[in-house]
Amino acid sequence: MMKNITLAQPCNLNHRHSIQCIIPPYMRLQLISDNEIKRKQLKLHLGDLSLDEEIRGRRQAYSKLNPTEKSLLAAHQFEAGGISKSVLKSLNAEPEVIPQPSRLVYYAENSQTLPGKLIRKEGSTASKDADANNVYDSAGATWDFYYSIFGRNSIDNKGMKMIQTVHYLKDYDNAFWDGKQMIYGDGDGKIFASFTTDIDVTGHELTHGVVQYECNLEYKDQSGALNESLADIFGILIKQKALNQDVNTSNWLIGENILIGNEYAIRSLKAPGSAYVNHPDLGTDPQPDHMSGYKYDPDDNGGVHLNSGIPSHAFYLASSDIGGYAWEKVGRVWYKAMCNRDLVPTNASFADFKQATITESGNLFGAADQVTTAITNAWNNVGV
Repeated sequence: MMKNITLAQPCNLNHRHSIQCIIPPYMRLQLISDNEIKRKQLKLHLGDLSLDEEIRGRRQAYSKLNPTEKSLLAAHQFEAGGISKSVLKSLNAEPEVIPQPSRLVYYAENSQTLPGKLIRKEGSTASKDADANNVYDSAGATWDFYYSIFGRNSIDNKGMKMIQTVHYLKDYDNAFWDGKQMIYGDGDGKIFASFTTDIDVTGHELTHGVVQYECNLEYKDQSGALNESLADIFGILIKQKALNQDVNTSNWLIGENILIGNEYAIRSLKAPGSAYVNHPDLGTDPQPDHMSGYKYDPDDNGGVHLNSGIPSHAFYLASSDIGGYAWEKVGRVWYKAMCNRDLVPTNASFADFKQATITESGNLFGAADQVTTAITNAWNNVGV
C-alpha cells in the first residue's frame, strides 16, 4: 500500500535550501537513491522533500522580521505569575513575578492543519496521547534549562508561548521549527520512530528559535552550519542537564531513539561520522569532524547539517578537556557568543564564531584561564 503523501509543490532535488529540521536532506536522498528497489520510499521522501521546501520558505520569512514584528509573533504570557499587569497597576506595586513556561500542545490529526486541536496546555493533567506528553515534558526541560542556567525566559526571552504540534501528516519523517512553533512527525515506524521520543531533538529545534531571536544566523554555508551546530550543542546540553550527565557519562548522541536500532543515532558530537555506520538504508554517517573534510553540499544549503559536525566537535573537545558539567563553563561561553550580535553577524563564519568564543571566555574566566585555553585548542584541533 503506497503511503498517502501530499506533494506541496513540485520537488526540485537541486534546491539550495532546507528548513531547520532534525533530518538532513542527505539522509532523505540516500533513502531514495536506489529507487528501482525502493519505489515506496521514493514517493514518500520526494513528498517530504517538497514539503520541507515549502516550510523552509515560511521559516525564512519569519527570520527576516524586525524585533518589533517578531514580538508580535511571540504570544507573550503576561499573566504567567498569576498577577496581570492591570492588577499590579491598580495595587500600585511592582512585585517580582517569577517567569513560568507557557506550553501548548496541539494534535494535527495526521494533516497539515496548524496548529491543530489543543490537547494539552500549561498546568493541565497528562494527556492520553504519549507524544503530547513527550513534547510537553521536553519543552519544559528546555525552558528550565535556559531559565535556570542563563536566566532566559523562553525562546524570545520575553515569555513566548511554546507551541507544539504532534501527529503532523501521516508517517512524516521529520521534526522542525517553522519560525513560530514546533512540529513533529510520527515517523514511518521502520527507519524512524516518533520524533517526540528524544528530548535533545526538542531542545535542538527550540534552540533554532533562540538563534532566530539572537544572532539570527543565515541558514546557508558556514553560518547555517553554525546554526545547526548551536541547535545540536544546546540540544545535547538540555538532555545532559535533565539526566544529570557530565561530559563523561553523556554519549553525546542526537536522536538516538528516533533512528530505529540500538546502534544508530542521527548525529554524534563526540565522533561526527560515527552516528550510524553501515545502516541498511542510510549507509554511513557522512559528517566530517575536521575542516579537511569540509564539503559544499547544494542539497543542504551548502552543507549546513553536514558541516555542523566541525564546530560541534570543537565544543565537545573543549568540554571534555575541562570536564564536569558541560553547561557550567563551555556552555556558558557558547551561549554568550550566540547572543553577541556584534561578534557574531548573521553571516558569521566558523572563524568568526571561534573568535567570539575566545573573547567571551576571556570576559567570563580570563584570557589565560584553562577554559579559554581549552576552547582555543579545540578550535585549532578541528582545523578552524
